[in-house]
Amino acid sequence: MTTPSFVYNSVPQRVVFGAGSLQHLAREIDALGARRALVLSTPEQRPQAERVADMLGAHAAGVFDRAVMHVPIETAREAREVAHRLGADCAVAIGGGSTTGLGKAIALDSGLPILAIPTTYAGSEMTPIYGITEAGMKKTGKDFKVLPRTVIYDPELSLSLPVAMSVTSGINAIAHAAEGLYAVDSNPVMDLMAQEGIAALGRALPALRAAPKDLAARSDALYGAWLCGTVLGNVGMALHHKLCHTLGGSFNLPHAETHTIVLPHALAYNAEAAPQAMARIAKALGGASAAQAVYDLARDNGAPVALRDIGMKESDLDLACAHALTNQYPNPRPLARDAIRALLQNAWEGVRP
Repeated sequence: MTTPSFVYNSVPQRVVFGAGSLQHLAREIDALGARRALVLSTPEQRPQAERVADMLGAHAAGVFDRAVMHVPIETAREAREVAHRLGADCAVAIGGGSTTGLGKAIALDSGLPILAIPTTYAGSEMTPIYGITEAGMKKTGKDFKVLPRTVIYDPELSLSLPVAMSVTSGINAIAHAAEGLYAVDSNPVMDLMAQEGIAALGRALPALRAAPKDLAARSDALYGAWLCGTVLGNVGMALHHKLCHTLGGSFNLPHAETHTIVLPHALAYNAEAAPQAMARIAKALGGASAAQAVYDLARDNGAPVALRDIGMKESDLDLACAHALTNQYPNPRPLARDAIRALLQNAWEGVRP
């Protein structure tokens, strides 16, 4: 097969991967040329944030523990003000996509460098994509100013991540790679990362459900999330991500669970228009059908498979469909209102594609 023409952009970013790698935090802050770090977290992860602040000692400017889903603009403004008031010259974001997203919101306005310490498999740390929710609408953008300069991947920090959250976070990561495989700007390098990332998570999720403290499974999952996040940061996304941003930002649905539920149906929608991508996904997960393999991975490992089970009202599906059709965007199959409405209905009911 002839290698297609493509464009590949590499970005300056440092990754420190491995069990126990959090011990290198002070070294990595020094490498950034920073002196005062504001540590960011969700309220639930404040103990981990305080541990990080303790490790930094005099180089910790303080802890801001109010990161929440979808980055409300009010929270972003408050965090920026705190960073400025404390004289922080970098931010350390420990946690999942909500915390990394808050760090990005600070960086977007101030240019503050971010060091990310992921404890979930969201992948946001590998992308220049940011999202801020204002007046019930989530607005996303892309700016390399928000890309974390350094990422520390320490699988030991994910050992306490509950199995249910691990599974949905992992399938959220798979979504990045799956859509990357049929992106209009895909390239062979990202295709390799996407398939390898999906395969790593496909191995890891059943293993960590069987043994949540299995460090090898946690390492596999974090490795897969890194690869899938890299795909997300390098190529465009399509229908699946548009739907999930709509559902999350407008109806306040949980991010990872929404991705987990919608992905099989988005893949089924695009299956005939992107057969090579579907074949790669199916192969990575050891299934015959990409859509069914993702659905089965979720269902068999205890994840929700129906939007109605995570708080979506059936009466809101028409509005969600209308939002999803605003601002046309690239997708392998043309966007058709009736077909997307049927997709949402199937996702709401939780039927197997």
